Amino acid sequence: MIINWEDFEKLDIRTGTILEVTDFPKARKPAYQLVIDFGEEIGIKKSSAQITVYYSKEDLVNRQVIAVVNFAPKQIASFISECLVLGVYDESDAVVLVQPAGKVRNGRRSGKS
Repeated sequence: MIINWEDFEKLDIRTGTILEVTDFPKARKPAYQLVIDFGEEIGIKKSSAQITVYYSKEDLVNRQVIAVVNFAPKQIASFISECLVLGVYDESDAVVLVQPAGKVRNGRRSGKS
């Protein structure tokens, strides 16, 4: 499906830093619950992420991620996810995070014209 530029601009894609990571045993697939700081404008949001194959909880704390922050909250088991952390599937269907190549301020937007 092809989308137009106006559709893309509806997504609010921001950088954030993971503050806390906990196991999510109620998830259908192995996942973590994340608490992410998106800076003053957006604040703190929670997310569930199926990233347990490549990342330990300790590896994730203080790691910057890129996420869509303007989706409606979604209930996953007993947890409310407030944003979607971006990643790509590798050949074995494990998720690899999409991350900034260098340190940026929390809350910075993706490139938009």
